[in-house]
Amino acid sequence: MKSINTESLAEHAVDLLKRLISVPSYSGKEELTAKIIMNDLEMKGVRFLQKGNNIWTYSKKSDKPKVLLNSHLDTVFPCSDWKYSPFSAKEENGKIYGLGSNDAGGSLVSLLMAYYVCSAMNLPFDLIFAATAEEEITGANGLESILPLLGSLDLAIVGEPTSMQLAIGERGLMVLDVKSEAKSAHVANFEGKHALDIAMEDYVILKNLTFNDEQSKLGKTKITVSQIQAGKQHNVTPHECRMVVDVRTNEIYSNEEILRILKRELRSEVCARSTRLKASFINEKHPVVKLAKTMGISCVISPTISDQSVIPYPSVKIGPGNTSRSHSANEFITVDEIKDGISTYIQILSNLKFS
Repeated sequence: MKSINTESLAEHAVDLLKRLISVPSYSGKEELTAKIIMNDLEMKGVRFLQKGNNIWTYSKKSDKPKVLLNSHLDTVFPCSDWKYSPFSAKEENGKIYGLGSNDAGGSLVSLLMAYYVCSAMNLPFDLIFAATAEEEITGANGLESILPLLGSLDLAIVGEPTSMQLAIGERGLMVLDVKSEAKSAHVANFEGKHALDIAMEDYVILKNLTFNDEQSKLGKTKITVSQIQAGKQHNVTPHECRMVVDVRTNEIYSNEEILRILKRELRSEVCARSTRLKASFINEKHPVVKLAKTMGISCVISPTISDQSVIPYPSVKIGPGNTSRSHSANEFITVDEIKDGISTYIQILSNLKFS
């Protein structure tokens, strides 16, 4: 492998990141950042495909294994206590401040630089780069919408701020609406159970429910009631009580299996808003995990959900920046983190083999 000018790549990445930060890119409204990525690809003479606000490109198409490099274009809305403008892309003391700088602009531009370098190599796999939409809202018009167009993948590398640790798994997510119903009555005359009583019995069941998942690599299934709402006036028993329940699933039970168990155990009506956000876990014997260990990269379980949840193929999550900075005021990433991200991605890709 010929010498790679990491300094030049980092300068390009930082300039591109500042341009991305400078325009709003809220989930579902990523048109401006998508255009910036398209312009960069055009400048490099790279042909690309587009669907909605998703942009992707292939190094080539052959019978070789396929590796996807993916990160997202969108950001959350900024909170109110920013010191700088969230769109200023201010660089100070080696830090680049701005909305989406850490989550996940730094990963996005680092992956793109690695793609520019590695797509020109004679790798034992075909490389795909995709900048996608709606990750922050786990929307259906993001990566999930283009996966059928990419074909079967042997590996997906998802760029998210992990301090360049290799996240080999993350929990899935279901949000449930749980509704109990009973007849309303005047509180002075009421006897028996009203809707809130039924809900509280189910709340206790949810608190104490256990599953045979002690061997999970991702941790036990976690169920948390996040909202409870019942009653409209003080002297009438509520005829309805609604709870919102957050369920974090693992690789032992699918979302659908957990949903069936809860419907069986609870007296209340249980409805999942979606079951599509699956738990993700890659076999520790997979070539990318074995390679990371030889490189001295720590392998961890991620506490956050990402586009891994919609990828039905082996996947890992790794990127520059720190997850604790995500969605916070004065979000930043350092130039050195971007340099390290680029060089580590290139090192992984240039040494990865599937046989």
